[in-house]
Amino acid sequence: MNFNMQNMLKQIQKMQAEMAKVQEELGSKTVTEESGGGMVKVTANGKKEIVSIDIDDEIIKSNDKEMIEDLIIAAVNKALESASKMAEEEMASVTKGMIPPGMNIPGF
Repeated sequence: MNFNMQNMLKQIQKMQAEMAKVQEELGSKTVTEESGGGMVKVTANGKKEIVSIDIDDEIIKSNDKEMIEDLIIAAVNKALESASKMAEEEMASVTKGMIPPGMNIPGF
């Protein structure tokens, strides 16, 4: 194996270690999104897990089950979308310069 190949493998191993660290940290980074003008708030972490849902008492008093369900779905979808975007940005910061733009490599 020539020197360039060894150097490249070291770079890949370093990038994999950094990616593992970022993936671990994503569990503690959160985003919060809302629907219904803040009547429903959903927080998701960078691993795309819902960690909390806050429903305003006023909407619960309305007893409008269908509206509450719709607002929860909307807020969850927004939170998961934001969590995905955050995760992609974090991972992109690790792979910047290592993987050509537009090249999708599974696990990277």
